[in-house]
Amino acid sequence: MAIPIWQAARIGAYIAKQHLTGVKRYPLVLMLEPLYRCNLACAGCGKIDYPDEILNQRLSFSQCMQAIDECGAPVVSIAGGEPLLHRELPDIVRGFLARKKFVILCTNALLLTKKIDQYEPNPGFTWSIHLDGDQIMHDKSVCQDGVYDIAVKAIKLAKSRGFQVSVNCTLFQGAEPERVAAFFDEMKALGLDGVTVSPGYAYERAPDQEHFLNRTKTKQLFRDILKRGKGGKAWSFTQSTMFLDFLAGNQAYACTPWGNPTRTVFGWQRPCYLLGEGYAKTFKELMEETKWDDYGVGNYEKCADCMVHSGFEASAVQDMVKHPLKALGVVMRGVRTDGPMAPDISVANQRPAKAFFADHVEKKLAEIRAKNPKASKKVVNVEEEV
Repeated sequence: MAIPIWQAARIGAYIAKQHLTGVKRYPLVLMLEPLYRCNLACAGCGKIDYPDEILNQRLSFSQCMQAIDECGAPVVSIAGGEPLLHRELPDIVRGFLARKKFVILCTNALLLTKKIDQYEPNPGFTWSIHLDGDQIMHDKSVCQDGVYDIAVKAIKLAKSRGFQVSVNCTLFQGAEPERVAAFFDEMKALGLDGVTVSPGYAYERAPDQEHFLNRTKTKQLFRDILKRGKGGKAWSFTQSTMFLDFLAGNQAYACTPWGNPTRTVFGWQRPCYLLGEGYAKTFKELMEETKWDDYGVGNYEKCADCMVHSGFEASAVQDMVKHPLKALGVVMRGVRTDGPMAPDISVANQRPAKAFFADHVEKKLAEIRAKNPKASKKVVNVEEEV
């Protein structure tokens, strides 16, 4: 595990408090998307096809602070879009750290060399660099040559400045276990503080719909990868071992979407980071009025193949709290990469998918235009903060 013991202890104390006080649903990580604008156009991304009027929207510093104060999660993961395009981001990071939160800043690293002087190393702060495998794999994933080399250069710079740095790796159909294992070895050699790995989620509006993994292929892929690294023990991951055990098909978890609540320019996203099927104005409204049982594997068609960490890491952590001896056994032995897989949740009675994107877009556009009729004429340079 790459998570420091003191950090794990603080998060563990938070989880224990929720259980002792009888809280059924609680947040573990605030997924903050302060903007959707990006300086890449990845084929597997479901965030890039909004109209410019929406891509130009930003959560303010005060809105970001209000979000963490509302939900109280011990960890904040700042994503997007590309967060480094947000001119208030250094203040936002400092604001979260002042509240004693652990901050993970996710970036494609194209602007990191230019922006790094605006940030300071802190035990609670980690750069999470988007790298979907080796040079060929990653540049193909982001649809632009040369991005891998820029990211690796930025990793080396950040490490030389004393920052904690991890890699966020999303894998798609066609990923070769040998190459992924070799990539993990390469990242280890760079002295990274960990790797966050996950199968890609099939965003319904992503340009590329052909390369998302289904559940069976996900489990076999991760077994084939992890067996090349002593059940995962050869590498440092920023995730729980039980989540890796889940990816390898040894656990069958229901998702806990409230574990990673998402705040975006639309509001609090229902039901999770991956699905936007409604938005609440407050965190309280999100938690109390979302029909949680309508979602998840077995309940909803859009969730059928999801095994992403934002939905299942909190489930794995809860399992560790409830069954510490089982979790300790997996930690000691490594993830099992052969033998029968755990029976999965049946999808026989799942409800069919519904479309919501257009309604959300039209509602938001009407809101923007009512406040600022000239908003649609704003020109944005995605190479600079806006």
